[in-house]
Amino acid sequence: MAVKLLTILLVGVLLAALQGSTVAQNCGCPSGLCCSKFGYCGTGNAYCGEGCQAGPCNSSGGSSGGVSVADVVTQAFFDGIINQTAGNCEGKPFYTRAAFLSALNSYPGFGKGGSANQSKREIAAFFAHVTHETGHFCYINEMGGASKNYCNSSYTQYPCVAGQKYYGRGPLQLTWNYNYGPAGRSIGFNSLSNPGIVATNPDISFKTALWFWMNSVHSVINQGFGATIRAINGAAECNGRKPSEVNARVQYYKNYTSQFGVSPGDNVTC
Repeated sequence: MAVKLLTILLVGVLLAALQGSTVAQNCGCPSGLCCSKFGYCGTGNAYCGEGCQAGPCNSSGGSSGGVSVADVVTQAFFDGIINQTAGNCEGKPFYTRAAFLSALNSYPGFGKGGSANQSKREIAAFFAHVTHETGHFCYINEMGGASKNYCNSSYTQYPCVAGQKYYGRGPLQLTWNYNYGPAGRSIGFNSLSNPGIVATNPDISFKTALWFWMNSVHSVINQGFGATIRAINGAAECNGRKPSEVNARVQYYKNYTSQFGVSPGDNVTC
């Protein structure tokens, strides 16, 4: 009898664990699930508690280590970037600090690097890449992107839709069907049938950038800024391929860490 009872209890524990979590390393979680600090989707304190990277985390407000992202990314800081664009840039009226902060509510793990200085370095790194990718928030759409084919049919779970183009859009220039697909699934929009919404809805646009960051870049931030370059565009720029591009990203990063009053840290290039 005792053995049977123990078996029943073990089965119950296993079922509860299965119901409370979805094993999906590196996240890209469905709506309602948290991305744990180890990169898995699920619910409960183990996933939504300490170190939660994305989703309905227990903590909120985009703050950590005594640093509030909203306090670091001031209107003056944001304006210092976007005011360097020409008045006729498509991104001038599109990208706003308010849209960034709104999207940030869905990614409270952003900027949680441990100490206050680590948090500021992550914020600086994000905006350094955004500045470079968009030309100081000038571009929403990749230049010449509509003429390129960014459909990889081997990703059968994210089939390309006829007539749609998956070129770079948004603050981090989301590209390829295999990025649009999981981003849309996680954020909650029909990304494969309507990828263009990333270029027309500022909140969704910033969410795609934060989604990509939290799933592909956040985990390497403590390895230095150079690791974030590799995570975003390393195959095209690192190892001497495009030193001018790498240097531009690094200079933006150093500028922003200086503005935030922190050192850039080690390993800033790739």
